[in-house]
Amino acid sequence: MLHPAVFLDRDGTINEEIGYIKDPGQYRLLPGAAGAVGRLNAHGIKAILVTNQSGLARGYYGEETVQAVMAEMHRQLMTAGAYLDAVYYCPHLPEGTVPVYAIDCDCRKPKPGLILRAASEQQLDIKRSFMIGDQPCDLETARRAGCRSILVMTGYGRGVWSDPKKEIHADWVAENINDAVEWILERSEGRTPRTSML
Repeated sequence: MLHPAVFLDRDGTINEEIGYIKDPGQYRLLPGAAGAVGRLNAHGIKAILVTNQSGLARGYYGEETVQAVMAEMHRQLMTAGAYLDAVYYCPHLPEGTVPVYAIDCDCRKPKPGLILRAASEQQLDIKRSFMIGDQPCDLETARRAGCRSILVMTGYGRGVWSDPKKEIHADWVAENINDAVEWILERSEGRTPRTSML
């Protein structure tokens, strides 16, 4: 049986956007983020992190730093009673300075590789799934993978939404991850959905 999922961007969506996080002590969940993930957990909807981490390809830090930051993310979520079902990240960047990561891959968003891999490994129904993120590449990843997309106003989201030069193609625009999860649950529970902000 295939399961619905919510694919979550990391920086600017579930935690504060501060640029490249080089130390676990810099990691801060956004207000309400743990509660939103916990609501997905409680409703049996898989919460899957899909994130670009090109700091590896740029040589800003090593794999051990990425793992330490991810561990701190898990710790903060678990402290609040929430958890992620899986984490997928892309370390690649074609113009990167670390040769092993300086490749044109199929997993760097907006390419759909992370979502497609997660769907295969976690038995997910992409058509019943959603992607939440704060950048156009998150929305495009969802489109290419075949799931619905939600732009949040946290991180870069508000700037993206207000930029007349950017064409935004999202199924919903939410104030934050908590608002996005509420919109998703309205559909999964058969409640009358709100009118789109678009």
